[in-house]
Amino acid sequence: MRNLSAFVGEVFAAAMILEHSDLLRKNPHQDGYPDLLVMDAEGAREWARLSGRLREKAPFSPFGPGGFEVKATCGAVPTPAQCIARGFPKPDMGDQRVHCLTAYDWKAHHRETNRLFGLVWDFIDGSPAIVAVFYRSDLQEADWGRIVQPREGGGRTTSVSIMTRDGVRKMYEGWVVLLNSRPYAKFFDERNGGRLLEGALDANGH
Repeated sequence: MRNLSAFVGEVFAAAMILEHSDLLRKNPHQDGYPDLLVMDAEGAREWARLSGRLREKAPFSPFGPGGFEVKATCGAVPTPAQCIARGFPKPDMGDQRVHCLTAYDWKAHHRETNRLFGLVWDFIDGSPAIVAVFYRSDLQEADWGRIVQPREGGGRTTSVSIMTRDGVRKMYEGWVVLLNSRPYAKFFDERNGGRLLEGALDANGH
């Protein structure tokens, strides 16, 4: 699922660039930060200055003038045993997960991400689909958990910081788009102790 989440994020970023080609560029380094570079006057000048160094990581991690990070998640579901105890099998690849989602968050390799498009996706009719987009431009270091370093011989190869519950709620309060679906709205509202999304559906007669 981690690879699919990365793919969903890449597709979203590519779509943003297509829609705003005069304002956004993809970070030329796969490990660069942020994912989307803003080509305002300052960004365009810096891009031109670095035109001969597009294969290097250092000038693009971070890119001085800034931009937007994009991260995607499909959320968490119970273990196979817990699913069976609740009367259903654990969702497999291609199975919709909204009926058994227990949590969601976003992960980063550092705690500096401040302008974030946070995506949540699920399988709809067997294919990955973005079901909600959240955005904040004011994330702080405190919205990210402590950095966990990889263990020697462990499965993780890079450091990771997981967004805190307060950070997730902050993102929830900055919701942008939601699939017109009561189950997803209910999940996000209940997870964050609010009623923003079901309220939006009600206001639009859905």
